[in-house]
Amino acid sequence: MTTATSARALDHPAREEIRLEGVLHALSDAVRLRIVSEMAREGTALSCSFFDLPVTKSTTTHHFRVLRESGVIRQGYQGTAKLNALRRDDLDALFPGLLDSVLAAAEAQVARLNRSHG
Repeated sequence: MTTATSARALDHPAREEIRLEGVLHALSDAVRLRIVSEMAREGTALSCSFFDLPVTKSTTTHHFRVLRESGVIRQGYQGTAKLNALRRDDLDALFPGLLDSVLAAAEAQVARLNRSHG
């Protein structure tokens, strides 16, 4: 893993360190998948407070850390806000079509569940 250079720098795996099993693990959780889906839809870096998640702040922090450490997102500070950006270029280069397939499947699942509960 890359090393943090300051107290506010965060560790991120280099592209060549990202592993499929880590990405799949990160995307296997419903809350993390929701975060990634929202990031993909917005297409820009988002602060942690953008997300309205049904979990505690400490659990939210855990989910973002799993996404960052697996290489799915990049986090960085802009002033006092921690911004989160999807590492789409890295993921698409390493695993072509994976992210789009997972996001499409997640969207289809949401639609299916909404129909069955609606």
